[in-house]
Amino acid sequence: MKKMIVGLIAAFCCLACAPKPEFVSIDGPDLRRPDGSKLEIRGTNLGNWLNPEGYMFGLRNTSSAGFINTMLCELVGPDVTADFWKAYKENYISEEDIRFIASQGANTIRLPFHYKLFTDEDYMGLSSDQDGFLIVDRLVEWCRNAGLYLILDMHDCPGGQTGDNIDDSYGYPWLFESPASRELFKDIWRRIAEHYADESVILGYELMNEPIATYFDDKHFNPMLEPLYKETVAEIRKVDRNHIIILGGPQWNSRFDNFSDWSFDDKIMYSCHRYGGDACKEAIGNFSAFRDKTGLPMYMGEIGHNTTEWQNAFCNAMRELNIGWTFWPYKKMGDSCMMGIEIPEGWQAIVDFAEGDRSSYAAIREHRPDQEAARASLEEFLVKCRFENCIPQTDYINSIQLDQ
Repeated sequence: MKKMIVGLIAAFCCLACAPKPEFVSIDGPDLRRPDGSKLEIRGTNLGNWLNPEGYMFGLRNTSSAGFINTMLCELVGPDVTADFWKAYKENYISEEDIRFIASQGANTIRLPFHYKLFTDEDYMGLSSDQDGFLIVDRLVEWCRNAGLYLILDMHDCPGGQTGDNIDDSYGYPWLFESPASRELFKDIWRRIAEHYADESVILGYELMNEPIATYFDDKHFNPMLEPLYKETVAEIRKVDRNHIIILGGPQWNSRFDNFSDWSFDDKIMYSCHRYGGDACKEAIGNFSAFRDKTGLPMYMGEIGHNTTEWQNAFCNAMRELNIGWTFWPYKKMGDSCMMGIEIPEGWQAIVDFAEGDRSSYAAIREHRPDQEAARASLEEFLVKCRFENCIPQTDYINSIQLDQ
């Protein structure tokens, strides 16, 4: 018995003395690495990987993950569609992609993900035992090996937080009005935080992307945002006191005047987004003003889809204002990204079907292209999207100043 007690005491002492992971911390409006040096976020978004968007496939009206999935089921059937998504998740982003991002000077990757990856709902080829943790665990290791930090961004929330294609919802931000959706939202974040509580590669948890689109009554929805943030942070803090929590503003992460309390947690930072407009610091003066008011960090979670001159000028403005950035996106079909995907042979037939009349079964039958050719195009896409077959967009990469 004495030996057992001594052994238990020794084991406890070893655990108590073991070095604990060190995390990125907040120092006023700045982020600090564990060694005390300032971390200025420079990076990209892995958009379209775990939250497919139509325009990155050359589609327009077939714009959300759900719309794309339905179209593919109508095109080639549910079994082929499920197999496509499973292979897509394996091929679209690999460790080679992560190493390349790091080699261009980035220090951070933002990962947009769909909440369904952490449920048993039907999504991207699986209808149970979703693989969200498996995918993120693997990405964490890739980022560790490449020396990159990782931000987890719930891009698609239960019920929909935006009410548009980007959250794969049904056209309304039901998250805020649905008790069940809010509870699921908080539960998923608590489970994620519990799983990654001691993972220092993860810089922070970005609770939701671009809440409450401009199409909806801001006076009704905006006041609901901060209370839900507080409730979710409280759940996270039950299992994780280590990580920074990142909060976006309503109306495409553009407004911050509805926030009144930034002292409810000691590890909070905010995220803004900007597409278009003047490429100067005055254009984002409201972001830096809110940052100065709170004394907390602000970073540009999404920016891009513009000329190289515009992007270069905006990087200069953000640097001057002490606002870090992750440009959108890393990879897609075409250009305006770090890595371009060539259009597969016969892809236009898929686009025509997706964007054409599918309003009835008769219309689907009439307009469905040759299935064998469509399957061949999808298989070719899975090859062309691999890192070794993508085309680095050098001018774009230089314009987003990852290495400066």
